[in-house]
Amino acid sequence: MTDYATLLHDRVTLSCRCLDRIFLQAWVPNLQTPGLVARFLRGRGFPYPSSAALGKLGDAYVEAIHRFAEVNDIPIVYFKKGESKEEFVRPYLKTAAAKGEACVVLIGIAQEKASVWRSWTKKGTEHWRRPQQEWGRQMAMINHFYYYLFDPEWGPAFIKTNAYAPFPIWIYLNGHEWSKCQLKKAGVAFEELDNGFLSCEDPALLQRVCDRLGPGAVKSFFWRWQARLPSPFNRKDLRRGIVYDLAFRQIEFSDTRVFDRPQAGRAFFEGVIRDHLDLGRPEEVAVLFDRKINRRTPGSFRTKVLTKGVDPQITIFYKSSRLKQYFKEARALRTETVICDTRDFGVGRRVCADNWYALRAVGESANRRLCEAEAASARPAPDVATFLQVTRPSITEGQYVPGLRFGEPRVMALLSALVSFRHLVAGFTNRQLVELAGVLLGEDYHSRQATYDLRRLRRKGLIVRRPHTQRYDLTPTGRRVAVLFTKTYGRVLTPGLAAMDAVLPHDVAAHSPLSLAWRQLQRTLEQFIDDGVAAA
Repeated sequence: MTDYATLLHDRVTLSCRCLDRIFLQAWVPNLQTPGLVARFLRGRGFPYPSSAALGKLGDAYVEAIHRFAEVNDIPIVYFKKGESKEEFVRPYLKTAAAKGEACVVLIGIAQEKASVWRSWTKKGTEHWRRPQQEWGRQMAMINHFYYYLFDPEWGPAFIKTNAYAPFPIWIYLNGHEWSKCQLKKAGVAFEELDNGFLSCEDPALLQRVCDRLGPGAVKSFFWRWQARLPSPFNRKDLRRGIVYDLAFRQIEFSDTRVFDRPQAGRAFFEGVIRDHLDLGRPEEVAVLFDRKINRRTPGSFRTKVLTKGVDPQITIFYKSSRLKQYFKEARALRTETVICDTRDFGVGRRVCADNWYALRAVGESANRRLCEAEAASARPAPDVATFLQVTRPSITEGQYVPGLRFGEPRVMALLSALVSFRHLVAGFTNRQLVELAGVLLGEDYHSRQATYDLRRLRRKGLIVRRPHTQRYDLTPTGRRVAVLFTKTYGRVLTPGLAAMDAVLPHDVAAHSPLSLAWRQLQRTLEQFIDDGVAAA
């Protein structure tokens, strides 16, 4: 059977890198401290800043929202707890998309928790003529307003806000939908995949369009709709610096590879799962059922086979972000890097060109490295010269480098730890190596030992150090060597020696062709020796 690396190389008809879901938050920098809130209220004509004053502004904002809906004939819906907002709104968005005009299709109201400014009377000043106020942020269950809209540049989207200070706004956009809108404008034919592309008459142009998406398009969308929708602020507030800024809340980068036949894609992904439970050591291999199951769902549930409505998924976590891979609609391999906190990678949260392209480099690199690592693991065997250079002592830059002996427990634990998928996102550190190798070794493994091992791995050319950091990456040669050692030791040598163990019970050995053949060989050899001795 063709190995899964060949399937990924020969059976892919379309490869597309694109931003996927984009969650942003609009916040007002000049409303983030009690003093700034008080200054804002005084500027609005309230001589005594308090929660009551903020409440009046909030009530006026709610009235403006309802008036906006009435004037524009926009339905208002109160979402029930647990109700799928996306499913409810989908028909409205589909109708708006057919018209192709910018519009708000529905305003949804749902109670959700949010952090709001509150004031209370300072203890000890209750009976003063003008009691002093203390301010703080508190969590409260309040109404949130969802503007579900269709935008000619972005397709379906929504904007969420509430009527409580500091009046935050959340924005949901989709990079695939933006790219589809640009292709339609250019008259380029394409076939849609759910939240992606199945085919395109000009794949090169498709990739150029996806690469063109930048922070300017996001900011243009926000300010275009901010001018149309109700706002708690007026023109005087804007002149006084009460202006929104955009920050990343979550951003997804996807790599989609469409296979020519569903069977080829399924064979690739299932081959990857089988081969990487011990090599990549993903934190989670989930089986997703096409059914909502909770404690009230009747019946028992057991997984026997992967079949229709059941999809496997590989997930790798890194701090608050994650890297996941699954087989989409039985046609395409989807790899996604989901960045939930930009500071995980030393990038700021503010939406600007520098942060945008830094995050894009992180996401696309992680997706590419995962696919390359999976493909490289299928045929890892290095040449004889590389094998000898790794296992024997050598001289590098005038320094003696001990060999990495195959079968030595510390070396095997070390190389098995290096091929973990989690290192593909941001490399690995001395501390992480200590934790992983110590578990695999089954005994104490200290930082000094890891420092020594990292030095010889680097001088052997198996790892490289990231510039200006204490993090390391596995080189292509290093991955091939580590996979070869791990596979050979864990899947050939160890089970093979166990199968040939003379004390293995006969009923267990009967199920192993290797055990039966080995015992037959032993009997034949013993008989040959006995016959030879007797003849002598």
